[in-house]
Amino acid sequence: MRVAFTLINSASWTGGYNYLLNLFTAIQNCQAERIKLILFCGEDAVDKDLQPFLGLGNVEIVRSSTFNVRQKTVRLLRALFLGLDAKALQLFRQHQIDAVFENATFHGWRFPFPAIAWLPDFQHRHLREQFGFLAYWRREIGFRVQVASGRTLMLSSEDARKDCETFYPAARGKTAVVRFATPIPNEFIEAIPEKVPQEYLLPPQFIYLPNQFWRHKNHLVVIEALGLLKQQGVDVVVAASGNPRDPRHPGYLDQLQARIAALGLEENFRLLGMIPRRHVISLLRTCVALINPSFFEGWSSTVEEARALGVPMLLSDIAVHREQMGAAATYFDPHDAQDLATKLRNITSSFAQTIPIREFPSHGAENICRFARDFAAVVDRAK
Repeated sequence: MRVAFTLINSASWTGGYNYLLNLFTAIQNCQAERIKLILFCGEDAVDKDLQPFLGLGNVEIVRSSTFNVRQKTVRLLRALFLGLDAKALQLFRQHQIDAVFENATFHGWRFPFPAIAWLPDFQHRHLREQFGFLAYWRREIGFRVQVASGRTLMLSSEDARKDCETFYPAARGKTAVVRFATPIPNEFIEAIPEKVPQEYLLPPQFIYLPNQFWRHKNHLVVIEALGLLKQQGVDVVVAASGNPRDPRHPGYLDQLQARIAALGLEENFRLLGMIPRRHVISLLRTCVALINPSFFEGWSSTVEEARALGVPMLLSDIAVHREQMGAAATYFDPHDAQDLATKLRNITSSFAQTIPIREFPSHGAENICRFARDFAAVVDRAK
């Protein structure tokens, strides 16, 4: 089956880009005999975004001005009001596509190909106050038209499926859950991973927070908890990496930095910014624990990577984290800095002088193949 995908810009949505790359990697490793991957992108696509896909080997990449960033709004309006993104359809026919994966896009309610719409989460319905009027309705209208158009709706968790079928009753019977896994390429497994935290001047014991700096990721509760611990004479270091730009709240990082300075936490909350993924893996292998304080997730990629490496976790007590990790994590109220401070202090009491270097466990490969198999089953269902 020749399945079409459109490239996600890593600069605008790092999590979506990584999701797509992980899906391609899983399919190439485990379902290449069933699914041929065709990646469509604009002539303006940057090489650094394409190189990892090219490195997978058996991926066709189609460049066309039709998929240029500046054309996206025009294409969407045509799909909404005329019922068809005709230029995209023409390209799909030229390349003998069997099915189309819609990620943050919509090709029209008259689109003749089997289409799978990936709905990553419904945070705009749960966290309405964090979306402006246009941002909310752009997302909401997109979801509504995909449901109304009879797409097969792919969700990343049962929690997301529950939301989808509650908010959009017409989705019932059209949803499928595909929990993703995170392949970790061998070339990302550094021989001496402890050199990476040294490169960022981190102490031997640190907690790692690898989330984009978006407001709903809730870095602030971690900063407040570190402030409470500092008042008690307890110094804990949290290293935070990720995309520094929140497109909905461009001043968010400045707010975090101001609060860090006000509490005197420059040495406790380390802002690393965007770092190479191989460094992310090394920090996961050498940290004391991962923390994810997010108010909302569809299925957390940072948690999935930490699980693949056997990293202890401190997670916000939200339904999808419970679904993802069960009893294998420590949970805290994402609104309660004191609760988090207590649990951070408990972790500091168990700090070892040295942290064992974690390896990629053998069961990780099975999770990756399950991800690919489940996706292939959804493609079969859509056809």
